[in-house]
Amino acid sequence: MTYTSSRAFLVWSLLIVFLFATSPSLHAVESGEYIRIAKAGERRIPLVLRGLDHKRSKDARYADGTDAIIRNGLEYTGMFAILGSPMNLFTGGTMFDPERRRVNMASLGSVGAELYAGGVLERDGGDVVLHMEVYDVLSGRRLLGKSYRGDRKKLREPAHEFCADLVELLTGKPSVFRSRIAYVGLNGGQKEIYMAAFDGFGAEQVTRTGGLAMTPSLSGDSSRLAYLAYIEGFPELHIMDMKQGDIVPVRKKGVKIDPAWRNGSSECATTFSFDGDQEIYLVRSDGSISRRLTRARGIDVSPSFSPDGRLMAFVSSRHGVPQVFIKDLLTGKERRLTFNGRYNTQPSWSPAGDKIAYTSMQKNGEINIFTINADGTGLRQLTYRARHNEAPSWSPDGSMIMFSSSREGQKKLYVMNADGRNQRSLNLPGQQMQPSWSLYK
Repeated sequence: MTYTSSRAFLVWSLLIVFLFATSPSLHAVESGEYIRIAKAGERRIPLVLRGLDHKRSKDARYADGTDAIIRNGLEYTGMFAILGSPMNLFTGGTMFDPERRRVNMASLGSVGAELYAGGVLERDGGDVVLHMEVYDVLSGRRLLGKSYRGDRKKLREPAHEFCADLVELLTGKPSVFRSRIAYVGLNGGQKEIYMAAFDGFGAEQVTRTGGLAMTPSLSGDSSRLAYLAYIEGFPELHIMDMKQGDIVPVRKKGVKIDPAWRNGSSECATTFSFDGDQEIYLVRSDGSISRRLTRARGIDVSPSFSPDGRLMAFVSSRHGVPQVFIKDLLTGKERRLTFNGRYNTQPSWSPAGDKIAYTSMQKNGEINIFTINADGTGLRQLTYRARHNEAPSWSPDGSMIMFSSSREGQKKLYVMNADGRNQRSLNLPGQQMQPSWSLYK
């Protein structure tokens, strides 16, 4: 299969088709510092997650709904093995008698738990208040005691605030619960760009081209969205202000492909061909050209930047077939990163800066996702025997990768741990592709 004839990847096919109110700090005085960082491949943390208690029977549906949201959220992270509550969980009292109640660590230890989380839900007018606590079973220390308030019609907000605090307590890093995703959705024969919460909840259409919008890229602070929209049969780069809704079209002759924001700046990179060859340029948020980044024969596309914005991974055909390269934007030096695989594209730089995920076509026709260290070592295949898997995008904490897969027929959004474990669908209606995972709200 030749470089110019392949239509397997979208980026190349574009060339052809053109404990009360929530506070900012944790009340974990008893525990002091506590960070449990789960390394790639490490087993999940055994957690007993007790259902929320409630005093009034009419609050049961709010407690049950919040329980489900917390459980689903923690399971989504892939960090926890959630266990049922053992017998004799409390001694000397109940959840409603905190002065006398004691959590029975021996009982929790008997079921293999390392952490315990539970709490009480109460209603206060139109709000719900969650009083949550977390214990380290091995030491018996209370790690977290905090209350979360939210509208009773929006239970996800206080529930996910607790999930976020728990994950950040254990990892020392912000979690996915305060992030959003952009993606291309196919509904009714039209491809438009949508925004949703990290797990696909609350999807909203943000472009209305009436036909074809593609390759969304969210800026680091999620304030801008760059994407391609086909106007009169030709793709044009657009930059949308997510707060004001203003859209700046970037009209240049020739090909436009694959925008990506440079970290630490208000500039995005994209491929233009107005100067003859297809090269990568930096574009300011007002649509003006900042500078040209690549100057080599062949097609250069798919930019992705290191966290500090100094290095750019990109795809080039300069050696005949598409491979991933890295360019130092300060020194101008370039080096080839990938050597395995005959068709490598769609690089995505991890938030930690140590790894790059990318898409590779295999000899058997499958398209799979790999990761490689930024120095070229540590090549690892993440997807296997699952048809076409494309467009990897890292979660803002680097713990997960979102991607598009046709393993069940239609293209759907999937998420997996950074080491390839725990692959699952977001189960959104219709077809989805090209996810872009933002930093934080």
